[in-house]
This record gives sequence, structure tokens and C-alpha cells, in this order.
Amino acid sequence: MVPSNRPKKTPPVGRPAEGRELRPRGLHTVQRLLDAGTHVFGERGYHAARVDDIVERARTSHGTFYLYFASKEDLFRTLAVGLAEHMVELAHRFPPLGPNSDDRAALRAWIEDFASLYEQWAPVLQAWTEGEVVDSEFGQIAAGLVKDFDSALAARLRDADIDLNPETTAVAIVAMIERLEFYLVAQAVPVTRDAAVDVLTDVTLRGLFGGRAPASDGGGVTASDVTAGIYS
Repeated sequence: MVPSNRPKKTPPVGRPAEGRELRPRGLHTVQRLLDAGTHVFGERGYHAARVDDIVERARTSHGTFYLYFASKEDLFRTLAVGLAEHMVELAHRFPPLGPNSDDRAALRAWIEDFASLYEQWAPVLQAWTEGEVVDSEFGQIAAGLVKDFDSALAARLRDADIDLNPETTAVAIVAMIERLEFYLVAQAVPVTRDAAVDVLTDVTLRGLFGGRAPASDGGGVTASDVTAGIYS
């Protein structure tokens, strides 16, 4: 199912349905197709997925599919836009940064939300990586998402008045968090999500504020635990 850790919004629609006011039954059908597409893209990959697979999974017809989506690419574009909206909304909730325990709790909660969103949308993210071409529409959506995400984090970093370039630091933080979440979803590291969130929180705050930042014990997880899992 196309996920959200926010209240349900009206699902996005494909190009054939743009500008049309859909009734509840139509919205329900769109959501079924999006859910089916998420499953099929995750199971078969972007290139191998077919409209046949999506309509079979949704238990509907090709005619119904084409009422709402022009192609599998159009359905995937709709999923990608929906994911980008969720990610940008999350980026704008990035908390103020500081070296005290309240700041740590707020950052940890945000990283936990990032982990939840990443895991819920993992099939779409995996297919997006497979299907993305820099000059394609998917590549342009991805570039816009990265720019918006990094800009929101950089604004918080400027407010924290740290002695680091905020734009470059934002990119580094996002890259670190995203890559560990990738390894967790792929089950490539012997680390629980809670322990990983603790480590990501501590590394971020200690990198920004040094010894002033509070820390957990990371659930007993060491850097060697993580790298051993990645390269084993």
C-alpha cells in the first residue's frame, strides 16, 4: 500500500485523470492501482514491470487502468511525485539543532520518521534507482527532491551557527542517513533499526557539536559491526 505517516491525502493521479474531479469510487480505484504498482515495481523492478502485472494485482481491467494512467511510466511518475512530496514535507520538519538532550531527542525522532518513510517506500525507491536516467523526467524529479531536501536542512544548519559550510554539511548528513537506511532495508548489516537511529543521531550531533553533544551507547553497535555487515 502506498504509505503515509501523516493523515490520508487524496491520492495523486496520472495524466488522463488530471483536471477531473474524481468521486470516492474513482479515488479508491486510483489508490488500488497505486498500491498494486508499488507492489509490482518492488517485486519485478522498474523495467520488468508491466501494466498486465499491475491490473492483475489490482484485480481490475486494462480499460480501468487507462482511465487514470497513460502507461506504467505515468503510474510510476505519480508514485515518484507522491514520494517526493512526503520527503520534502519531512525535510521541512527537520528540528532545530543544538548540543543538549532535548535537541538530541528531537533529532532522533526526525531520523526515526525518515527511517519509517524510507522503509515504507522502499519498493518505489528501489525501482526509482533502477529506472532513473539523469535527463529523464524521473531524474529531474529526483534532482528537485534532493535540492529541496538539502536546502531545508541547510537552513537549520545556518540557524545552529556551526563552523561548517551548511550546504555541504546538509548533503553529507542526508547521504549518511540514506545510505545506512539502504543497508538496513537490504538487511546488509546486523543492526536493529533502533540502534542505527541512535548511532545516526549521535554521529550527526557529535560531528556538529563535538564533545558537548549528549549520546546514547548506540545499543552496543560499533563501526566495525556496521562495516563488517556491509562488506561480508
